[in-house]
Amino acid sequence: MDEIYQKYADTVYRYLYSKTRDASLSEELTQETFCQAIRTADRFDSSSSVTTWLCGIAANVLRTYRRRHPYEPEVTERDSVSGSVEEQLLDGMYRVELMRLLHAMEEPGREVLYLRIFGDLSFREIGEVFAKTENWARVTYYRAKEKLRKEAEKL
Repeated sequence: MDEIYQKYADTVYRYLYSKTRDASLSEELTQETFCQAIRTADRFDSSSSVTTWLCGIAANVLRTYRRRHPYEPEVTERDSVSGSVEEQLLDGMYRVELMRLLHAMEEPGREVLYLRIFGDLSFREIGEVFAKTENWARVTYYRAKEKLRKEAEKL
């Protein structure tokens, strides 16, 4: 299991970070993912890759965490003092609209965008998560990005 941890911990961490945008939480959930993997190692089906198996466990760990800890946005000092109120509102509205557009996208495009942009995963790693090829990940990313761009231009 140490070898598996050394090889895949960074991928699991980046996957979780893409979902949480919180480094310490992602580290904690990565540890929990590997604890769950140890407990359920006998159920690993070799028809899927280890990356797919671990990211599936990570997704379940994150779902459990979110059920137990509902998200509450916190106001930071930066939010309250930087820029004019108008700039903050416009910037916030644009980010919210982009995230709303991204959230409304169909799978697997949405997930591929999340993994690439927020998770910083390579196309090869994204392909592994979906049990597809690197080329599939590239094409899916490009199509989803173009669709998002076209929708954003309408704003």
